[in-house]
Amino acid sequence: MGTHEAAVKQISRTVRAFYNQRETFRIFHGSSNSTRPPHKEKTIDISALSNIIQVSRESCSALVEPNVPMDKLIATTLRYGLIPPVVMEFPGITVGGGYNGSAGESSSFKHGYFNETVRSVEMVLGNGDVVTASKDEHPDLFWGAAGALGTLGITTLLELQLIPAKRFVHTFYQRTSSVGETIDILKKETNNGENDYVDAIMFSDTFGVVITGKQTDDLPDGIKPQTFSGAWDPWYYLHVKNRALSTEDSKPSSDYVPLPEYLFRWDRGGFWVGNNVFDYFGLIPFNSVSRWFLDDFMHTRMLYRALHSSNESFGFMVQDLSLPYSTAESFIRYTSTELNIWPLWLCPLREVKEPTFHPSTTLPGPDNSPKPMLNIGLWGSASKDLSTFVRQNRDLEQTLHELGGRKVLYAHTYYTKDEFWKLYDRKWYDDLRNKYWAGSLPTVYDKIKVDYRKHAQDSSWRTWLKSCWPIPGLLGIIAAIRSKDYMLHRNAPWKDL
Repeated sequence: MGTHEAAVKQISRTVRAFYNQRETFRIFHGSSNSTRPPHKEKTIDISALSNIIQVSRESCSALVEPNVPMDKLIATTLRYGLIPPVVMEFPGITVGGGYNGSAGESSSFKHGYFNETVRSVEMVLGNGDVVTASKDEHPDLFWGAAGALGTLGITTLLELQLIPAKRFVHTFYQRTSSVGETIDILKKETNNGENDYVDAIMFSDTFGVVITGKQTDDLPDGIKPQTFSGAWDPWYYLHVKNRALSTEDSKPSSDYVPLPEYLFRWDRGGFWVGNNVFDYFGLIPFNSVSRWFLDDFMHTRMLYRALHSSNESFGFMVQDLSLPYSTAESFIRYTSTELNIWPLWLCPLREVKEPTFHPSTTLPGPDNSPKPMLNIGLWGSASKDLSTFVRQNRDLEQTLHELGGRKVLYAHTYYTKDEFWKLYDRKWYDDLRNKYWAGSLPTVYDKIKVDYRKHAQDSSWRTWLKSCWPIPGLLGIIAAIRSKDYMLHRNAPWKDL
């Protein structure tokens, strides 16, 4: 803790200097899982806050600095027989990113967003003060900062709740024949108390798979565990598809997946977004041999690094959109007609109270209480024409609003300022910013808005050259190779657990 306290004191002094000089700043974490274009402003570097301070079996908790990635956290807590109740699906997503964003996974139907498993947070406020926030101490800051993208203060330490971990996840694959059937079964499975994990994939409007999982220590004789992290292993979504297609009767097929392999099952290929790499270059077939040969580039750390360096986020629809169960099917019909993007990821989420920046329903129920929602992962190619791409996003946002849904705010966002603040409680947020001296930090809207006009107006020859296929993709690959993320997946300690 001595090293941690010294680092926090230095951050506090720097923040106080910015505050006294009335200068604005942003926070540099060292990595990002956002798809928004980068900003070039004054920053405070907190990337060194990447240590696990303590894990306790007795209290089932961990003290963790914000830049600890999921794979490092899991490799440590599993040695104590523990894991967080909600583990973000990509190994490089950090603890702080999970708290400050809207991080949910297939256990979120039971445990909620990642921040709902956090017991307390140490923060440096915008005036340099250091405070601890929890359910009992500064509860308005504790709940308000969750999902507020680091705009209410700098998170420097988190106390995480942990739960007992078992060796395997017994995973079941249930095939469905329509969007409506898939949603109905998903909702039913979230009410099954035996399930630890629930999500689904829609491969088309007539072919879906509902996936449920139960932790277990038992591996039946003669059963070989299924893994997904090796270069010759199948990508998870392709395996799910094949398992569902191979089922000859109504009984779901199943696998025994080692727990860490299940938690990071989406890493290779980034769900199915890595498929776009093959489509982009066009000359490389998409098969098991090419996936093996290019495996080092197909893990999410490398995919994110390449995306950020290539500046190719325009033209790809990478959105997580949460809706009430009652309107989710209508929304999928809309995306099928207008964008024709498949597969889709469906992830049930526990209800969350407003005010919040987490997705929450705007459609009142009979008792006007918060309702569970269904997250839809919409990831695929859209128009390469910038004006058409912007229109597609604007139409998507409008349709989402009409159907009572909300976006997860890591992605491209095209709301005007007035439109954005009609969706969220600005008075609640401004009151928090004033109370906790956050005026030197950007607002949530400042962070999420995409200045596509600036992108369109950049007509320099360097920009033109960098936009010519396949130069952006090659630049992204070169930057990824040079980064510290290269080959991290090969050294991932959780694979040996």
